[in-house]
Amino acid sequence: MENNSKLTGKKVLVTAGAQGIGEAITRHFIDSGANVAVHYFSSADTANQLTEYATSKGQKAVAIGGDLTKEADANAVVEKTVAALGGLDILINNAGSLVARNLLSDMETKFWHKVMDINLTSMMLVTRAAAPYLAKNENSSIVNLASLAGRKGGHPGSLAYATSKGAILTFTRALATEFGAQGTRVNAVAPGLILGTSFHNTHTTKESAAATTAGIPIQRAGNADDVARAVLYLASEYDGFITGATLDINGGVYNM
Repeated sequence: MENNSKLTGKKVLVTAGAQGIGEAITRHFIDSGANVAVHYFSSADTANQLTEYATSKGQKAVAIGGDLTKEADANAVVEKTVAALGGLDILINNAGSLVARNLLSDMETKFWHKVMDINLTSMMLVTRAAAPYLAKNENSSIVNLASLAGRKGGHPGSLAYATSKGAILTFTRALATEFGAQGTRVNAVAPGLILGTSFHNTHTTKESAAATTAGIPIQRAGNADDVARAVLYLASEYDGFITGATLDINGGVYNM
């Protein structure tokens, strides 16, 4: 991709940055000259490959494992990021999962809490830990990964996931207000059907994907690079006027 000069030398933390959309985001940041901290939960090999790629280009990079639903791990990921990169300019809150499909009638309370912890509580924990470091910069940026499910409610069985992603939209707006005075912009992206990722390989059938694609105005599903480009745009607009916004990336299925 074309180098985004605004990102050259910036210090970036991408949570779940070694698989699916997160991996694409990390690669785009590296190609734009940024220094990256790649958080991972289970994708250590890819995380290490990404750091090797960054260092081969002369940039700083570190791979950091951790369970972001645990406060101690979330704090440690941020601290290790700052130690390795020398600070923090950009936080990409990408970690999340549908986990499994469950209708309300079948849902166990512990499942509900698990989904909320993975998608929402982890985001709060990482953001809270990162906030003091972001505030040290005249301009800094956060981009949260929401979902079209947070707009429309998702397909059957995704009640908990859709609810958590809808909450991220509100989290983003509230945080933009709270962090505005410290010079930190906070935005979100809400991807629709993004094929070629482990998420949809696990939770979306070929028949469902085909049916959804047929209803997309531009007649194709999205890919991870579609999301990564949007994330980098929002992250790099340091002197801009965009905050508290959600950018929908769905080929025109939903707009408002």
